[in-house]
Amino acid sequence: MADSIDPAKVPSLSLVSGARIPCIGMGTFGSDRYGPAEVSAAVSGAIRCGYRLFDCASVYGNEDLIGKVFEDAIGSGEVKREELFITSKVWNDMHGKGNVLLSLAKTLRDLRLDYVDAYFVHWPFPNYHAPGCGGDARNPLSVSFSADRFMRTWEEMEKIVGMGLAKHICMSNMTVSKLEAVLPRCGIKPALIEMELHPSFQQPELFEYCVKRNIQPVGYCPIGSPNRPDRDKAPEDVVDTELPEVMSVARARGIHPALVCLKWQVRRGSIPIPFSVHEKNYLSNLRCVTEAPLTDAEMAGIAKADRNCRLVKGQVFLWPGAKGWEDLWD
Repeated sequence: MADSIDPAKVPSLSLVSGARIPCIGMGTFGSDRYGPAEVSAAVSGAIRCGYRLFDCASVYGNEDLIGKVFEDAIGSGEVKREELFITSKVWNDMHGKGNVLLSLAKTLRDLRLDYVDAYFVHWPFPNYHAPGCGGDARNPLSVSFSADRFMRTWEEMEKIVGMGLAKHICMSNMTVSKLEAVLPRCGIKPALIEMELHPSFQQPELFEYCVKRNIQPVGYCPIGSPNRPDRDKAPEDVVDTELPEVMSVARARGIHPALVCLKWQVRRGSIPIPFSVHEKNYLSNLRCVTEAPLTDAEMAGIAKADRNCRLVKGQVFLWPGAKGWEDLWD
C-alpha cells in the first residue's frame, strides 16, 4: 500500500513491565452508528496503514469479526502476533468470581487469540445497561461503587495473568478516590488506565496521579467523539475541534483541529485511541504522531482549553437514590 506508515516510525512508550506500546491506537467502538462489518473493515485497513495497537471490548459486539481480521492478517504474514498490542475489556455484567475468566475466554475465542496484551475492567461497577439504550435508561439493580466488590473482580483479573491469558491487567473509568481505595490492595497494579481525555477535559489530577505511579494513561474520546451515542450528548457540551486554543494551532500549522487534539495528547504522554471508518482519517491520525510534535508554547496554550467538559457522563449506570451522573465520579 502506497499510503501507509512504517510502524517503526510510530513512537512507542514503555510500560512498567518493560513492554512497549504504540503511542496511538485505534478504538473499535462504533458509537452505535457503525456496524461490526464496518468496524472490522476499518481495523483491516488500519493494519495495512501501520496501526499496531487496537482497543477492543466485548460489549462493542464486534470482536468476532475483528478476530477474523486479526487471524487473516497474522496468517498471511502481513503482521506478526507479537507486533500487535491488542486490548479488550470485561463488561459490567461479568464482574465477580469466575465470570472474568468466562468473559476473557469468549473474547479470546472471538478474537482468535491465545492471549490479549491488556485486559481492562471496563467500568468499576457491575451496573449493566442494554446496548444501544437511551440516556434515560436505568437498571434498578445498579449499585454504587464498593472497593470490596471491585477487589473481588480484580482478584479474578490477577488470576488471568498467572494463566498467561493477559500480559497486563488494567482499569478504566476510575477516579483518584477510587484508585486510593483499591491500589493498596492490588497484588498486581494496573499497567494502563483508560480515561476520557481531550483538550476540553484534561483531568489533570487523575492524569498526574497515574503518571506518578507508573500507570500509563490511555485517552478515549481524544477529539471529543463527535459521533458518540446520542445518549452521551448534552446541550452544554464543548466541541473540541472548535476550541479557539485548538483552532489557533491548527491554522498556524495548516492541519485539521482533530490532528492537533491527537498531537496534544501524544506530547502530553497519553495514548489516544481515535476511531474512524474512513481510511483518509485514520491514516492522517497515525501519520500526525510521526511528524512535528507540538511545541512547549502550543502545549501551554492548549492547557488553557480545559473546560472540565466530561462527554461520557455514564448516567445509564446510576443506581436508585443517586442524585445525578456526577455521583459516578465522586
